[in-house]
Amino acid sequence: MEFIKSNIWLIGLAIGSGFMLLLPYFKKSAGGVPNLSPTEAVTLINRSNAFVLDVRDDAEFASGHIADATHIPVGSLATRLGELKKYQNKTILVNCQRGMRSAKACDILRKAEFTQLHNLQGGLNAWVEAKLPVVSKTAASKAGVAKTTAKKSVGSKKAANDDAENEVS
Repeated sequence: MEFIKSNIWLIGLAIGSGFMLLLPYFKKSAGGVPNLSPTEAVTLINRSNAFVLDVRDDAEFASGHIADATHIPVGSLATRLGELKKYQNKTILVNCQRGMRSAKACDILRKAEFTQLHNLQGGLNAWVEAKLPVVSKTAASKAGVAKTTAKKSVGSKKAANDDAENEVS
């Protein structure tokens, strides 16, 4: 008993250190859903052809998202579960901006009996920090407008050339 009294700080430090060593293990699987790093998520997408579900709001999704991600905001996920029924037994990667809303979405999906759920740890912020590609809806729509304009101007030039040839003939 005297040993414990005289070394209480060392004992507390040892217990605290042990807890800190186990903390990543507890975070790795929050709520029964594994948390994946961005590199693990890329591997999952490539090897398992994972379905990517983005649960952020509309503005966040439009500003940039993982390629081929399906967008359903976490607030309307419970009412739109029918859209996801075909993925119930398939691999799903759920992401948001920082990882909190996606954890909530994983809970909703797990309660609806989705079986192969994975949460992107750190969300899209971690994805971007890992320098992984992001698709921007606004950039894609601007590129589409530029392509359409380019096609129209090429078509206009061709039409003008055809008209000039017809006048010469």
